[in-house]
Amino acid sequence: MAGPLSGHRIIEIAGIGPGPFAAMLLADLGAEVIRVERAGAVRGPAPDQPHGDLLLRGRQNIAIDLKHPDGVATLLDLVEQADALIEGFRPGVMERLGIGPAECLQRNPRLVFGRMTGWGQTGPYSQAAGHDINYISLAGALAHFGRKGEGPTPPLNMVGDFGGGGMFLALGVVAALLEASKSGNGQVVDTAMVDGSAVLMTMFWAFKNMGAFDENNRVTNLLDTGAHFYDVYRCIDGEYISLGSIEPQFYAELLRLTGLGDDEQFAKQMDPTEWGPLKERLTELFATKRRDEWCAIMEHTDVCFAPVLTMSEAAEHPHNVERQTFVEIGGVTQPAPAPRFSRTENEIVSAPAWPGQHTRDVLGGWGIDESRIDALLESGAVRHAD
Repeated sequence: MAGPLSGHRIIEIAGIGPGPFAAMLLADLGAEVIRVERAGAVRGPAPDQPHGDLLLRGRQNIAIDLKHPDGVATLLDLVEQADALIEGFRPGVMERLGIGPAECLQRNPRLVFGRMTGWGQTGPYSQAAGHDINYISLAGALAHFGRKGEGPTPPLNMVGDFGGGGMFLALGVVAALLEASKSGNGQVVDTAMVDGSAVLMTMFWAFKNMGAFDENNRVTNLLDTGAHFYDVYRCIDGEYISLGSIEPQFYAELLRLTGLGDDEQFAKQMDPTEWGPLKERLTELFATKRRDEWCAIMEHTDVCFAPVLTMSEAAEHPHNVERQTFVEIGGVTQPAPAPRFSRTENEIVSAPAWPGQHTRDVLGGWGIDESRIDALLESGAVRHAD
């Protein structure tokens, strides 16, 4: 048995960013996921090499014209056999196409209908365009990333698109599938990146409520690089190392390995008035050796230390190599599925597919007879990349 979601069928209506990421996670966990592309996305025969977008891995690709009545009918036929459907259009688009929650749940009352938007299905912003940077701004997250005296620094699109969006959609779908297995009833999962990003800030709301986080002064707090023992430092070779020596025993190990154990100033670990001067001293210290030299001193200790690696460096680090954190599929290095399971081991079942690459195979495998497939192809309701 491959993956804990093996046996579940999920339809992904093609989108970008968090939607494909959620579909990838579900496919990595063993679900049979088919990606429904626009018919116009088919540009001819599928190339011999896999598609370059790794977010598309692990699933077959079918092209349907959702503005064609036979295309809509075909999708609803697939919905009858699916356990879940996920989509990432603006609110109301699926309804206007005739494949919204009402239509889909009428055809399949057990269906989990997962929706992904930036702002949510309701609210004053719900019909506005946006991207990760906007969602994490409104969620109260972006304001707290960045260096003192500088503007906020967007953390790539990790927080909104993937952490607050795709992962919450995948979690919501799995939770709703679990509930449906008990109740026999499907439901709509309204996933908003602004909601998920806000949830990711829960610990900092707790710190704020306890008087341990100053939301108006970035880089003065424990975990926003205000503290000298929780930051990154530049080495003499221009590379960086990271420290997270918060707990007293870990901080003591940092001082021991840097030769600062008897320094009275460094003994004032939790005195915020000392953090600035102590950070300056550590900056000077770490600039005296290469990154590899600091690794030789601090790796595999309780300092809470790691080198700051690029993606390519991370794929080659001995720890990641031993755990197979990165794998090669179709000649392309990429992150392996996570988390790991002791019995229902997950895997990447296929490289990323091209639009319409599996249209005929999917329709046949989901019970559409050959004559109807031919008619759909002839009418343009579906397209196959051949």
